[in-house]
Amino acid sequence: MSEPLFNKVALIGIGLIGSSIALNIRERGLARETAIATRRPETLKRAEELKLGTSYHLDPAEAVADADLVILCLPVGSCGAAAATIGPHLKPGAIVSDVGSVKAAVVTAMQPHLPGNVHFVPGHPIAGTEQSGPDAGFAELFENRWTILTPIEGTDPEATDRLVRFWKATGAMVETMTAEHHDLVLAIVSHVPHLIAYNIVGTAADLETVTQSEVIKFSASGFRDFTRIAASDPTMWRDIFLNNREAVLEMLARFSEDLASLQRAIRWADGDSLFDLFTRTRAIRRSIVEAGQDTQEANFGRLKPRKDAWNEPGNEAGTPATTPAGEGVPGE
Repeated sequence: MSEPLFNKVALIGIGLIGSSIALNIRERGLARETAIATRRPETLKRAEELKLGTSYHLDPAEAVADADLVILCLPVGSCGAAAATIGPHLKPGAIVSDVGSVKAAVVTAMQPHLPGNVHFVPGHPIAGTEQSGPDAGFAELFENRWTILTPIEGTDPEATDRLVRFWKATGAMVETMTAEHHDLVLAIVSHVPHLIAYNIVGTAADLETVTQSEVIKFSASGFRDFTRIAASDPTMWRDIFLNNREAVLEMLARFSEDLASLQRAIRWADGDSLFDLFTRTRAIRRSIVEAGQDTQEANFGRLKPRKDAWNEPGNEAGTPATTPAGEGVPGE
């Protein structure tokens, strides 16, 4: 870009999402300065070795000083405490955002700690992999993927517009909606699928008549996909389910009803019902591909620049697939 969108951006947390944002800022000239804060000295050292920022801090209050944009790249359960720490040190007029997969709970946790002279625009880039840490990031992560912004009531539209331009500059498409609607949508397209993956992998591990070696040896592609999803960061997903309880439980109730119908169709050999369901779901898959939200290529067709960070079994090309909803690991 000819002119940076921001003079200084502060990233609190430098895991997959944070490091990918940092690489975008560096490679596309989105800011003059990038301050990185993380609580682990070894993580901060690695971020500096990778040259992800222009300054590095163990104290997030130092990182946000004079920052025009502050993005919390942390598990949703940590956002409230982080907001309390940085709140008194925020520059008047600064834009504060996050990358969490739950929005209503994040708003409730963060808003009381933010001064009235800053602009709070929560966000969620729906992009990621099951990998974590600063080595996992890559600048192409957000290309042609959606970022959802949920500006709180009364937010200055100009602040929201600046953040929209920032995310579009990373290659993302941007949508705005209320925090509550976001949480309901993500419950069905991301949170419940992850919960099912965790559960089915756990069920396979607990089967007394099937050994774990057999599960590993004979896994078909469907189960391999489940294990990849279930390898996602435990802390992040624990926080997601605890902070989006109502929407997840609502979607689980609907899923349970549909599953009961499917059980009946199998029990009574109702082939027509099964065929109709599989036809409808196949059409949805095709629609997702046609909309550009997936391809047949590994990792959404994007190459990973540091292949040593990817170690999936059988992944000789070094390009692992993303999780179905693109949920990454935002924390440290």
